[in-house]
Amino acid sequence: MKTVKPAEPLRTFSRSLPMALLRARDAVMSNFRPMLREHGLTEQQWRVLRALEASSIPLRLGEIGQQTYLSMPSLSRLLKTLETRGLVRRAVHADDLRAAQVTLSPKGRRLIARIAPISEAHYEQITATIGAHDIEALYALLERVLNTLSSAKEPVEVDEG
Repeated sequence: MKTVKPAEPLRTFSRSLPMALLRARDAVMSNFRPMLREHGLTEQQWRVLRALEASSIPLRLGEIGQQTYLSMPSLSRLLKTLETRGLVRRAVHADDLRAAQVTLSPKGRRLIARIAPISEAHYEQITATIGAHDIEALYALLERVLNTLSSAKEPVEVDEG
């Protein structure tokens, strides 16, 4: 366990890394939300559809949750909605009859095919605005942050003297 001295007063809210990342995420997503709304999708539903589309095999609920950063209760509700709309199919896992696996339905694939060119146009616009070099640098930096902080989870204790 790492011991640290009592901290200075909290950094300013505007310099909070989690808040800066949330603000950046919101700025990016503001480009995509209208497109998703036009197709009757929420951001979370789109994340699930994209995860399924990117996989060559059916995914278990836990795998979808890990890839999309959705809690199991939220994911279960979301999948019911997507299944009711005919966008996904849920089936019993072949190797584990207690587990469910999910795939995109043909209707789900058609919806993604309709949205994909619009989504890519938004990515092109963001890249043109920010610059391709900076976008690639941002991806690399975010990957580095993720890899470094994921492997360095050490508890911190404040030394109260």
